[in-house]
Amino acid sequence: MFLTIISESFKQNMRRKLLAIITVGLAAALVTTLLSLVVGVGDKMAGEMKSYGSNIRVVPRSDTINLNVGGVEYNPLEGRDYLEEDQLSTIKEIFWSNNIVGITPFLKVPVFLEGATSHQSNAPYKLNFIGTYFDHVIPIEADASYRSGAKITHKYWRIKGAWPLDDKTDQVLIGEALARAIKANIGDKLALIIDNPSLSSAEKQKNAATLVTVSGIVSTGEAEDDAIIGSLAMAQQLSGLQGKVQSISVSALTIPENELSMKALKDEDSLSPKEYDTWYCSAFVSAIVHQIEEAMPNASAKAVWQVTSGEGAVIQKLQTLLLVITCAAFISASLGISSLMNTTIMERAKEIGLLKALGASNWKVYSIFWSEALIIGAVGGLLGLLLGAGMAYEVGRMAFSSPLILEPIILPLVVVLSILTALIGVILPTRAIASLQPVEVLYGR
Repeated sequence: MFLTIISESFKQNMRRKLLAIITVGLAAALVTTLLSLVVGVGDKMAGEMKSYGSNIRVVPRSDTINLNVGGVEYNPLEGRDYLEEDQLSTIKEIFWSNNIVGITPFLKVPVFLEGATSHQSNAPYKLNFIGTYFDHVIPIEADASYRSGAKITHKYWRIKGAWPLDDKTDQVLIGEALARAIKANIGDKLALIIDNPSLSSAEKQKNAATLVTVSGIVSTGEAEDDAIIGSLAMAQQLSGLQGKVQSISVSALTIPENELSMKALKDEDSLSPKEYDTWYCSAFVSAIVHQIEEAMPNASAKAVWQVTSGEGAVIQKLQTLLLVITCAAFISASLGISSLMNTTIMERAKEIGLLKALGASNWKVYSIFWSEALIIGAVGGLLGLLLGAGMAYEVGRMAFSSPLILEPIILPLVVVLSILTALIGVILPTRAIASLQPVEVLYGR
């Protein structure tokens, strides 16, 4: 009898039921898309924000030993100690190796430009030659063909011309400010002379110059604008520091810092064993920094907090906004279902009155409409999931150039929310009509 009443209800009110299913389906599609964004936006946005620079810097441990003289920080060892180039692969072998998206080493070498003089004096033009990786293979145990370099970690560099090739030691980028100062253009050849403090000015001028070709002009808004940037191999050759690097920029996907990570940052020893395990196994930038230092005992890793804190704040606000919109979509769908079901229930008032006259309790009346709502919510939710998955795919492709994949947790969540939407929409109208006496309902009251 119960199933007959429900099936007849769907047959006789098919248009309204379809409209209710479409309403729930559209809400479910929107919720699916928004939840996919909430879940996936963290990694997507973190990936996008890596174009604004790396968020971890690794230097020799001696570079962090500072001496305060008269209120001025002074480090007599700065720039005199180096990291080994073959240590780069160890960064990709830490616990959070999959979150390391880019590694770029740097070696700064002071040089002179042959034939160029300073505006302030007739002295040879002194500048820095910065050696780095542009797009270089860093063999690691899990992937012998892993590539990284400035193209990945320093996407904010604006290049006019072409990036140099790592295997072409005679190709360089020239900083925009330096190019203006010496009137250099793409394709020009420059002669570099190593600045060796042990040589006299006359001996420096007699040194054989290294010829390089300008493949592009770079603008960064930082020190690189007044420097020449070439391959790491060339910097090592000029300085005689084969296999050495001065610093390493690391781009890592991280999650926003919280109280636990800040506590660990202040004092790791203050963490309980459970807190330590939670912190260590979470992708906090502080945890990744700690693991890099474990892998490289002679190095000191520091988070670039301007980048890291900016990422966390933006991602948290965006996720909060998306959750608010998701709740708004849920409430709007509930109101729409309530309006539809209210009309349907009022039209079936006599049917309800007759059921009550035959001895049906309020709960039996409720169960009929709740069952219908459950069916509407489940069918609408499943249809909305299919539509929402397609919408999420397209939104991810358009916004991040890579599709958003539907996470498994979203599937049951959307179906449950759809059923709740339909049930909430039917509760108030059902309670209103079921509270009437059978005689009142049958007489049209």
